[in-house]
Amino acid sequence: MEAVSYIILIGSTLLIVSVLTSYLALRVGAPLLLIFLGIGLLAGEDGIGHISFNDAGSAFLIGSMALAVILFESGFDTKLASYKAAAWPAMTLATVGVAVTTGVVGIAAHYLMGLAWGEALLVGAACSSTDAAAVFFLLRVGGITLRDRVRSTLEIESGSNDPVAIMVTILLVEAATHGLASPIAIVGELVLAFSLGGVMGLAGGWLLVTFINKANFEAGLNPVVTLTFALFIFAVTNVMGGSGYLAVYAAGLYAGNVKLRGALELRRFHAGLTWLSQIVMFVMLGLLATPREFAGMILPALGVAFVLIVVARPAAVWMCLLPFRFSVRETSFIAWVGLRGAVSLLLALVPVLGGLENGQLIFNTAFIVVVVSLLVQGSTIGTMARALELIVPPRRGPVERVELELPGNADQELVAYTVHAKSPAARGQRMPRWAKPSLVIRSGAVVPLHKAKPLQPGDHVYLFTPQHRLPLIDRLYGGSRALDQNDREFYGDLVLSPDATVEQIAEMYGLPLSMSNARLTLSDLLRNEFGGSCELGDRVRMGGVELIVRDMEDNIITSVGLALEPARVTSRRRPLYQRLIDIGGRLGGWWNEQSFRRWKEREKQRACRAGVPAAEPRHDERVESRTEV
Repeated sequence: MEAVSYIILIGSTLLIVSVLTSYLALRVGAPLLLIFLGIGLLAGEDGIGHISFNDAGSAFLIGSMALAVILFESGFDTKLASYKAAAWPAMTLATVGVAVTTGVVGIAAHYLMGLAWGEALLVGAACSSTDAAAVFFLLRVGGITLRDRVRSTLEIESGSNDPVAIMVTILLVEAATHGLASPIAIVGELVLAFSLGGVMGLAGGWLLVTFINKANFEAGLNPVVTLTFALFIFAVTNVMGGSGYLAVYAAGLYAGNVKLRGALELRRFHAGLTWLSQIVMFVMLGLLATPREFAGMILPALGVAFVLIVVARPAAVWMCLLPFRFSVRETSFIAWVGLRGAVSLLLALVPVLGGLENGQLIFNTAFIVVVVSLLVQGSTIGTMARALELIVPPRRGPVERVELELPGNADQELVAYTVHAKSPAARGQRMPRWAKPSLVIRSGAVVPLHKAKPLQPGDHVYLFTPQHRLPLIDRLYGGSRALDQNDREFYGDLVLSPDATVEQIAEMYGLPLSMSNARLTLSDLLRNEFGGSCELGDRVRMGGVELIVRDMEDNIITSVGLALEPARVTSRRRPLYQRLIDIGGRLGGWWNEQSFRRWKEREKQRACRAGVPAAEPRHDERVESRTEV
């Protein structure tokens, strides 16, 4: 009994120290997961704590459960809109990218560390998985907002490459211990694992959602149900021969994109549980490491880390994203932020459990690679995003949302806003009846509604609204895009109707015209240029101006911006390979500077004939130009 109490005391103390230390990391923006790893090292047998923990089997069991929780939350928090924006590039990175990274790092491990090819490829497989939690924590701490396509690519890749890396690692361990199976058998095993994992995940997600919505449990019991379902789906899929990691991710993805009772409370619960899982995994893996063994292999391991960061990851990213028209800067950023984390360490335990001769050496190498990745890449994410000019203004939507469980179909949400200084509400604009606040808090005190008028910048307002009206209310309280001079650089100087034709705009403003595009509307022109998947902020050059996707509703362009002088902060983003037709279009689109200046002086008078009054944009995530015509 006393021994059990000591174990609980030690474990809880380590968690408390980790949480308290994370406060400092949040203040300074340090790689938080690296701090958790350091606490485990300090508490281990080579540190000041002298805690001896050498049970790789228990570590793998606890780590697998923690990883299942993390993957469920990763899927639960991913919107299908992200897949619409970045599914193919992200999945290519999660499959082909894992294979390329495994091969390149395996070659480096073979020649630098003298490992056999099978063991060297295991080092590559362990280091092929990226850590989504580490990436987005560092972006959040640094106040960095990326355009959705880049963020979605990183998010989906990090969530979906774990199952691929795990399957590759298991196959390599089986090949090293029992011999290499036939290619047909390997392909069959992969197809079975992923198809069964996907089917079981979607079925389990549907069962979970149906159970919660029909059972009508108390709110406090729903998180318990989702957690037990996630672990059950993970385990039963593994027993049946499928990929449990893929299944639990797919279950979370399904549950997070359908109507689910108490979804917001569940998101908060799983977000906290994910952080607990991350802390447990890193502290435990730090305890498992033996730093005195690093002395004889530190230099080769650093060489492997260098190859991963400088060669393998960039090569995989550039190869995989080549067909998807990412700009050079976007591709460079994605290549740089492929952080390695707890999954890499967990995969490195598989060779140890498989009884390989150099299993501990593989784990130690992966440990050093993770530390270097968190130190080098983790500490420079903000700097790299700013240097590549990929940061966009933050959202100005609601600061908090609370889903209300009301009888029948009366779906309402309680939303809270901090009134923006340049919002229509702060300027005294009369609010529609459906947008009037129910509560106003000013300087920490509740202000009666009849005394709160006019609303002031910094007021906290709370109101009840159906979800479909949130975009409209965002604009009333969250700020007006055209009133912010900085934002005009991103979204243009004028607002045009998306139904105006290219011929009308070209004739009215004296712009160069391609006859093949003459009868296209501005909306059709933008969609054709970007393959039907436009994003806010996408740009097309037309002579000396740029047409910009300024606002969208349900994937339909509702307003087009016209930039008179393309913003310097959004300097030209060139595709990896410029198409010949683009070069010809640029030569044919020569613009007379003197005529342009005269036209600029008359643009306000002419705008009313080409444009229509349009609501200002809801969001401002995307500002980068992907191409020119």
